[in-house]
Amino acid sequence: MVLGFIDFIVLVYSFRMDGNVEVFSLNKLLLHAEGFMVLVISIYFYAGNGFSWLLFFLLLFIPDLWMIGYAFNRKVGAIIYNMVHTYVFSILLILIGLTFSNDMFLAIGLISVAHIGMDRTFGYGLKYPTDFKDTHLQRI
Repeated sequence: MVLGFIDFIVLVYSFRMDGNVEVFSLNKLLLHAEGFMVLVISIYFYAGNGFSWLLFFLLLFIPDLWMIGYAFNRKVGAIIYNMVHTYVFSILLILIGLTFSNDMFLAIGLISVAHIGMDRTFGYGLKYPTDFKDTHLQRI
């Protein structure tokens, strides 16, 4: 039964959204699963704190607005996009929220972590300056 489930995951995971087939990589699958777990745990803590779901859905895709940096050029775009798509900024917000008992910082930090986890789940990673679709997850 377990082997059948693993075979199913490998089969589903081998087909990309654009219809092409990619080589199965356990490391890549683990990174996607890790992203999913980060998404789930951030939603769990967000819900556990009783924060607004309206705020959650309004802010969930705000980090993607930083792709505006690509209007300048690929290098600037990648730098700006990556700054808000690493856990460093998000965890800093969470720590500020916890340290100063500030629910807004905590909520925004958890939303940001959820966004990054969601991106990693679907294969969107940190960008290289070569191309918007060239990410750290694509090279694994």
